[in-house]
Parts: sequence; structure tokens; C-alpha cells
Amino acid sequence: MNASSGAAGTKPDGQDSQRTSRWWLWGPVLLLTLLAGGLLGLKSSSTGKRAELGAGYIAHVVCSCRYVGNRDMASCRTDFEAGAEIVNVQDYAERKTVIASVPFLARRSARYDPVYGCQLDPP
Repeated sequence: MNASSGAAGTKPDGQDSQRTSRWWLWGPVLLLTLLAGGLLGLKSSSTGKRAELGAGYIAHVVCSCRYVGNRDMASCRTDFEAGAEIVNVQDYAERKTVIASVPFLARRSARYDPVYGCQLDPP
């Protein structure tokens, strides 16, 4: 091995370290851009629209169960359709509001009104 050739595969002017530092700078930006684009595409696809529909349905059903039927949350969960297990439900009794969400895709809320019953809030 010739002493003047340096280590194999490295460039004496530091171009490899510049490429590496550029990757660490732009790599996360590129990754986040791709993830955001994928999520936006998924939300506007038929899967995203079904998630929005399912979240709204569950929010309305649970709100009606809780505040019109005066049942507890454990009893209301028996009203879920098959496949609705992915929907997370939160009940805010002080506001008489139920929020249903499908992680990363959809979130809908339904609010109880004594005159009109449970109504979905606008998306």
C-alpha cells in the first residue's frame, strides 16, 4: 500500500463528510415531506372518507346512547358495529359531547342539545 494514496475510498478534500452532513440535513425533511404527502393522500382516498363516515356514525350513536338513552359507556360500546373497534371514543360529560376518532385519519364530534338531541358538529 502506498502511503500517499490515503485510506481506500476516501477523498482528501472532505467531499464524503459534506455529503453525509447534507444527508443528515435534508434526509429528515424529505422523510417528513413524504409522510405528510402520504397521509394527505390517504385522508382524501376512499379509506379516509370511510374513516370520516365511521367516526361520525360512532360519535352520533354514542352521544345518543349516553345522553338520550342515559346509558353508561360500557353499555354503549355494545351498540358498535363489527369493525368499529378501531374508532377511539372520548366522552366529555360536562359538555355533553362525544368525540370519535380513527387514528391519523378522521375525528368527529357529536353534541347533545336538549331540544334537538344529538347532532354532529360540522367537520
